[in-house]
Amino acid sequence: MYESYYGLAEKPFSIQPDPEYLFLSKRHSLAYTMLEYSIQNHAGYTVICGDIGCGKTTLIHHLMNNYKSELTVGLLYNTPQHVEDLMPWIMMSFGLSHEGLSDIAMHQQFQQFLIKTFTSGKKAVLLIDEAQNLTMSALESIRMLSNISVYKHQLLQVILVGQPQLKHMLMQPELEQFNQRVSVEFFLTPLKMSEVKKYIQHRIKVAGKNDELFTEEAYKRIADISKGIPRKINILCDLALVYGFSSEEKKISVDLVNEVIKDKEQYGVFSGKNEKLV
Repeated sequence: MYESYYGLAEKPFSIQPDPEYLFLSKRHSLAYTMLEYSIQNHAGYTVICGDIGCGKTTLIHHLMNNYKSELTVGLLYNTPQHVEDLMPWIMMSFGLSHEGLSDIAMHQQFQQFLIKTFTSGKKAVLLIDEAQNLTMSALESIRMLSNISVYKHQLLQVILVGQPQLKHMLMQPELEQFNQRVSVEFFLTPLKMSEVKKYIQHRIKVAGKNDELFTEEAYKRIADISKGIPRKINILCDLALVYGFSSEEKKISVDLVNEVIKDKEQYGVFSGKNEKLV
């Protein structure tokens, strides 16, 4: 809609995870280094936690893209709640058939798959997003998979990605055995206020424009209202560009940003519920 008006090749502020737009802040860079470490050192269990909208899924996509030639990945998104045994879901994530198989047969087939993957020189990685939705029984069923090994090599690496509730859940006494097997963990925090401007500039540049589209005051206001959460920044910046296009403004001012914020708070979906921006 506003892309050509602002000289952009595409929308820079989509809320969909896109590794091409990944901005490596200090914390995001450290989180990615920890993920690389886990892959390269055959870490059995890796846990990445962070608040909603902080870029966890984008970071994982970036990792998978960079290591796709070395990995065979099973992805579980929107993990099913109240499921006690994840084995059928895990089989499906790796493209394996499980229909009509008993639990024993399913485990045997999955073990053979892991051995075949290992002998081919690849690493099998199970990546579970929104892992805070898992039950303790489901986590225990995942832990049992760590027993599948060849000599000293664990055949399956598991990366759990989730909101802060995941961290609290793993600290429960019932999951002590699971917790002890987590060798890499990291908590991803929002951007610092000083990083928000660089984040916005980065996304605009990736979308094809090098010139400034926001004033200094607008950057500061966006940083303040978003609290450094990338998803909130994206929503606010995208709407600001729509408003700017409608008003034929070539640069997004703080007044325009404030207009967006006011409309969201007064007339948005969450108006009247004490919700701010998103």
